[in-house]
Amino acid sequence: MTMNAKQRQVYEARARIAKALAHPTRLLLLDLLRQRERCVGDLTRLVDADQSTVSKHLAVLREVGLVAGRRDGSAVRYRVTCACLEGFFSCIESVMKENLKVQTETVEGCRQRGAGARFARTRAGGRSET
Repeated sequence: MTMNAKQRQVYEARARIAKALAHPTRLLLLDLLRQRERCVGDLTRLVDADQSTVSKHLAVLREVGLVAGRRDGSAVRYRVTCACLEGFFSCIESVMKENLKVQTETVEGCRQRGAGARFARTRAGGRSET
């Protein structure tokens, strides 16, 4: 199946949003902005980064429509523009938990096979390779 022009535009738009989300600082900013509106100065302190860096991250998020700013005197207050982030973060955390579960089971399986093999060789009069 080949993509038509409209499908390509949809996937490219999705990729732009995914790319904007693919940075730990931007994910932290989104978490902070989900709680309430904040100005760059507040975010700079909370993220522990300089104002220029925070502003650049906000610009990336604003460009794809995840945050918006409103003028409040001389400051700009930023807020999250979509209500679906909670579900997005929950989905990511579910994947992380499942990955951890699989990794833990794999490590435990390796330990059990390794210990069992050493035990069997030792019982049979062979030498253990530990």
